[in-house]
Amino acid sequence: MEIKITKTTNPKTKPTENLGFGKYFSDHMFIMDYEKGKGWHDARIVPFADISMSPAATVFHYGAEVFEGLKAYRCADGSVQLFRPIENATRMNNSADRIRLPQIPVDDTIQAIKQLVEIDKDWVPSGAGESLYIRPFLFGSDAQLGLHEIKQARFMIICSPSGSYYAEGINPVKIMIEDEDVRAVRGGTGYAKCGGNYAASNRAGEKAEKLGFTQVLWLDGVERKYIEEVGAMNVMMKINGEVVTPMLTGSILPGVTRKSIIELLKSKGYKVTERRISVEEIINALESGELEEFWGCGTAAVVSPVGELYYEGKTYVINDNKIGETTQMLYDTLTGIQWGRIKDEFGWTVNLGK
Repeated sequence: MEIKITKTTNPKTKPTENLGFGKYFSDHMFIMDYEKGKGWHDARIVPFADISMSPAATVFHYGAEVFEGLKAYRCADGSVQLFRPIENATRMNNSADRIRLPQIPVDDTIQAIKQLVEIDKDWVPSGAGESLYIRPFLFGSDAQLGLHEIKQARFMIICSPSGSYYAEGINPVKIMIEDEDVRAVRGGTGYAKCGGNYAASNRAGEKAEKLGFTQVLWLDGVERKYIEEVGAMNVMMKINGEVVTPMLTGSILPGVTRKSIIELLKSKGYKVTERRISVEEIINALESGELEEFWGCGTAAVVSPVGELYYEGKTYVINDNKIGETTQMLYDTLTGIQWGRIKDEFGWTVNLGK
């Protein structure tokens, strides 16, 4: 794929502290357009700026949009590396297929990410826990009202230097189990990384925030008894020495971090089971002391221990509201591989050089 490059003549001042998450954006962005019969064309890297679109664009009226999230990490030797970008590119195509957006060759997506990060390499921060968050997204752009086949689309990538996703950092967070609203159902778009899934979580998220909780833990949309995922993370728990995580039934996002943790744990001899897990089972395990650890996992937060779980008016404390041994090991190992402090035995990282 040939990418035309237009560099900015007015580079921005790079933030050096209090990065937060998704507040600042690097100097450049990638854009590529699609037209039925012509395919993907006009791949380009240009200065970061607002875009102009028709008010009738499909994305505004029918939610024709999918996105991804991955990171670039600054290693101690000054080089920059990516973590499992092929997994993200592949998942984006799976999401696009569900929404019926045009798919992008995986090699082209990887090339675009690499070249954009190479141009904005100085934006990859070097502080502890900091990284360059990379947001590829794909949306319908054809300007025609009425539900119809998507004939025009646009693929873009923007980058944001970021710190910790949660203000709590690696400290335990408080999670509320939502028993009224539903995020997704099997046969729907739950396994796709599309904006509608996140919009559907806003009401419960606001309710949780008002009650002092960080995130919502969703139940299945049919029986309303099996846990699925947290709004921005998959979830796992350790019960009697066994690591258990909800199985992928079609309503849960197949997380890249989730997949990595399962592979990592199995390589270390842990028993890992993917199955349906009811709220009743979790509460019983909490009350009996069998639930040893509970954590969320995702690209933005990496691993986030859960210290409190709220359900039907009652708060349950997990592991004395402390990070567990397995959770700490996962965080240390994953971040060690991502930042190049630990040798990558799995072939997950892609080093872009200094």
